Amino acid sequence: MVWRFNSCYRVTHPSPANEIIATCRVMSRKTLLSIGECMLELSGAEDAVASGEHDLWRLGIAGDTLNTAWYARALLDPEIWQVAYFTRVGQDGFSRKIIDFIAANGIDTRWIGRDPHRHAGLYAIELKEGERSFTYWRDQSAARLLADDEASLEHAMDEADAIYLSGITLAILAPERRDFVTGLLAKASAKGKLTAFDPNIRPRLWPDPETARAAIMAAATASQLVLPSFDDEIAAFGDASPQETLERYRQAGAREVAVKNGGEAATIGWDGRTGTVSAGGSVTIVDTTGAGDSFNGGYLAARLDGADPLAAARAGHAIAGKVVGHRGALMPMDAVGRNSHSA
Repeated sequence: MVWRFNSCYRVTHPSPANEIIATCRVMSRKTLLSIGECMLELSGAEDAVASGEHDLWRLGIAGDTLNTAWYARALLDPEIWQVAYFTRVGQDGFSRKIIDFIAANGIDTRWIGRDPHRHAGLYAIELKEGERSFTYWRDQSAARLLADDEASLEHAMDEADAIYLSGITLAILAPERRDFVTGLLAKASAKGKLTAFDPNIRPRLWPDPETARAAIMAAATASQLVLPSFDDEIAAFGDASPQETLERYRQAGAREVAVKNGGEAATIGWDGRTGTVSAGGSVTIVDTTGAGDSFNGGYLAARLDGADPLAAARAGHAIAGKVVGHRGALMPMDAVGRNSHSA
């Protein structure tokens, strides 16, 4: 499977001093656009927990599609790929912190809108033996209106070479906005762009299971690459195996499917073929927050860099294995390591 991207070529020419200078002339640097909600994150401070001061919390910034953009940014060559984030935040100081944080880590923020009446969402993570539970405050999140500026969203998606969003992106939107986004996704796929979708099914965000299933399958049909998590699919669709999940999305029209299964092997389908990729050796689990999102970032970066789907799955597992050994969804970019799929 081949996706069409804008071209980048390198030219060498002699300088006046007869030195060969390599210059990369990029007609248009390629762009991966991630669309969704980033939020303020409250997590128990590790040193406070260790000392028994459980009322001390650390403020961070995360969100499923931002997490994936983060790991894709860490892995992709910045001279060839820029990673951009499309969302909506408020005009308050915390929203400004979100924008500054994203920009400081090399992610393009020009598509982040500002809402004068709403603010950023907030969630808290409680950890027990590496597993997490979440409490959310997002009813007035500005990101719920991220698709209200139709012209901006359409422009951003039209400029992008690859597009990523999730079921959470869709779940927080009004029904007509959800349909609009799915329609733009289908148009992008028809143009040959890489369109990637993680169903990331969170039942509490949907009005009812039927609505969730219909919206998820419509987005999968509009996408070329689907990245589901098997445990979500069991609960929402009753799938008996990862292979059953893969086949359902294939039948919906996805050309490539990578079914994540926690620490177990991922099941990959592409071009009529199927394979499995083991998660590798055992890892010490500190915090599973962001594991699936980081897998997606590793997988996408590898595919955009030319790796085949099985190698991309190995890259996804490698990143996820690092992330679960780190507290929080976002580990430092310099600790991720570029081009892990080439090993």
